[in-house]
Amino acid sequence: MRIVKLVAPVVLLGLAVSAGGCTSIRETRGYFNDSRLIGLIQPGIDNQQSVEATLGRPTFTSQFGPETWYYVSTQTGRKPFVRPRIKDQSVLAVQFDGTGNVVAADRSGMEQVVFLTPDGDATPTLGRERGFLEDLFGNIGTVGAGAGGAGGTPGG
Repeated sequence: MRIVKLVAPVVLLGLAVSAGGCTSIRETRGYFNDSRLIGLIQPGIDNQQSVEATLGRPTFTSQFGPETWYYVSTQTGRKPFVRPRIKDQSVLAVQFDGTGNVVAADRSGMEQVVFLTPDGDATPTLGRERGFLEDLFGNIGTVGAGAGGAGGTPGG
């Protein structure tokens, strides 16, 4: 009876440790999303230097259109041995005018995220589908044809 009393806590401790290994793992990637710091960015008052001093360097900047700095924060969650899944994402877009002053600071979240699913081993394309034999023999007669057509001399 005394052995059973000693074994029961050890078994319960083992179950608690193994169950803890099955919990979800949360990770934050990218910019650390701090609402207090984001609230300090004021259009018409701040410029590029003050934004960089407050928020740090952006995740990426716009390549076209008005200059915009993007700060991206992503929280992922995953169970052990499973790919991570995005749980939450926020993007802060700070837009500047030509002189480097803040025009707008907009936040967006998961409503802007587009999830793409690969379509197996094949990439869908437009046009007609060719069979194996058409792929194998489809270019016979066209290879080596110059500008004048089949059998013509190249260049005229």
